Amino acid sequence: IIHRLDKDTSGIIVLAKSDAAHMSISKQLKKREVRKVYQTFVWGQVSETKGTISAPIGRHPVKRKEMSVSVKNSREAITHFTVLERFDEFTFLEVTIETGRTHQIRVHMKFIGHPIVGDPVYSRKKAPFDISGQALHAYKLGLRHPSTNKYMEFTAPLPNDMKTIYNLLKS
Repeated sequence: IIHRLDKDTSGIIVLAKSDAAHMSISKQLKKREVRKVYQTFVWGQVSETKGTISAPIGRHPVKRKEMSVSVKNSREAITHFTVLERFDEFTFLEVTIETGRTHQIRVHMKFIGHPIVGDPVYSRKKAPFDISGQALHAYKLGLRHPSTNKYMEFTAPLPNDMKTIYNLLKS
């Protein structure tokens, strides 16, 4: 496994079939050449149509299992978002991350006041939907093939629970 998803996040992950492939893709990740795009439902209406959150992330100073935006003992974290659709109490977003910090999207969405629906750690609100885990899906992943160097993108459709949320909000 080359990169991981947070627990209860659905979507695409990358597995290497050889050491050479593992090294190639790991190098791309380190150089921030892998494109990672997510879809998520967040609480509230995000007012900006597009935005960038550039806020360093490190261990929470008191809750050691959590991460937080912090200047002390933290690392650079950059998250871009685009509103796909707004609903009364929720916003459906596309999120692209430049860095890959632990819980990055979840922490950044909480930081701007729009925690992810169903997030048991960073959102204290009870989701009004039947959802397994948080409404966060690794939708698209783009990278250069380790052998051919050809750029490739892979997508995964929304999982059923997120499709259900979308359909409920739409109606």
